Amino acid sequence: MRLLHFNSSGRLSSTDFSQKTIPPYAILSHTWGDAEFLFEDMVNNAGKSKAGYKKILFCGEQAARDQLQYFWVDTCCIDKWNLRELSKAINSMFQWYKNAEKCYVFLSDVSAPMADAQLHQSTWEASFRKSRWFTRGWTLQELLAPASIEFFSSERQRLGDKDSLSQQISGITRIPVAALRGDPINEFSVSERKGWVAGRQTTQEEDMAYSLIGIFGVSMEFRYGEGKERALERLQEEMDKVNTTPFVVPFNRNARFIGREAQLAELKEKLFVEASTKKAALTGPGGIGKTQLALELAYRTKEEVQNCLVFWISASDKESVYQSFAHIARRLNMPGWDDEKADVRKLVQLHLSQESVGEWLLIVDNIDEAGLEPAGSSKAISLIEFLPSSAQGAIIFTTTNRKTAVILAGQHIVDLPEMEQNMARRMLELFLADQTNEQETVDLLLKELAYLPLAIGQAAAYVNVNMITLQ
Repeated sequence: MRLLHFNSSGRLSSTDFSQKTIPPYAILSHTWGDAEFLFEDMVNNAGKSKAGYKKILFCGEQAARDQLQYFWVDTCCIDKWNLRELSKAINSMFQWYKNAEKCYVFLSDVSAPMADAQLHQSTWEASFRKSRWFTRGWTLQELLAPASIEFFSSERQRLGDKDSLSQQISGITRIPVAALRGDPINEFSVSERKGWVAGRQTTQEEDMAYSLIGIFGVSMEFRYGEGKERALERLQEEMDKVNTTPFVVPFNRNARFIGREAQLAELKEKLFVEASTKKAALTGPGGIGKTQLALELAYRTKEEVQNCLVFWISASDKESVYQSFAHIARRLNMPGWDDEKADVRKLVQLHLSQESVGEWLLIVDNIDEAGLEPAGSSKAISLIEFLPSSAQGAIIFTTTNRKTAVILAGQHIVDLPEMEQNMARRMLELFLADQTNEQETVDLLLKELAYLPLAIGQAAAYVNVNMITLQ
């Protein structure tokens, strides 16, 4: 992945991070015009008089305002004459947008020159609804993938973000507000996702298929010239190959997860044996990495245990619990999941308690004593009485409260110890954009952070964002 940045003298430069840790970056979403600033212009230090270069300047300047040194623009960050690079970029595009700290949508056909454009929505909303950006094939994934999207007029004035404009965007695109606000895309049916692309267009007809690979979680070789219908057929073939076993986990896998192999092995031993509902609890102080370990277990189970359903319940509060059950019910398309009068907790419990469902793993993250209270209690988050029971099921709880762990899992408890110093060093190295040789300083910092993974990640993020050293 190439990223752009302006150096201290204001010159545009690019850095290839293919073999390096990718730093935080912003990303641009736009529609192509006739005079874009291209990769060749970047290489030849030319093209700054092109109309498209103004978008490069806009993205870089806005990124700087958001304290991001690096940014990515599709027109000049991909060598489109290098077919291997182009293929990799197409298959990586969804993830690149998803991993961006900020996504800026530049709407060249929406005029709003006033500095406080957000307060004068009536002056630009009509052109916003008619913007060409909402009709293009590639911009669908650019709308869905990033967590943070901000919309700007042709005069570079901020119009709002994906959250504040979600109702308008949903009306324009027919995409549910829940999908716009971050519900995992795989919780929406294939037919529903296919409906979102209706009416969109691409310059190359095959791109109607290629632009959907990230939305359906597949990868495929691109073959321009094969035609739209054949490209869509191959897309469907790739979709059919993907494991359709439900996997309802609200977080991406942590690519920087290291260590904790002994605890993972212990959890597997406790969970995937015996012919009854297996329960285990993972306990330790806040920030020590319980959620990340449970997350890694979820993804390894998906990879290693064929046809095992994996579900996640966030138990931090009553609303999170209910929403987690609702996501599971919707993903399994249970009868009555969309009935406002139905109790989705009971639907999920009854469904997973059937032996015919097969193997499943349920992770209940961040449960405390309130999760043990009966439903009528004022403190209750109404969880424990709705847990399913099946000889083919396994449940893991994460909690900071050891008493809660004992009540839930008896003797099947895994205590998460303090991270070893060498593992903590390795974690910090993985998180830092620029490596350091100041080992003594590193060790002092890690000791100050009590070797807590959460604190290490936060400290590294602060160093990266502010471009400072550990000194």
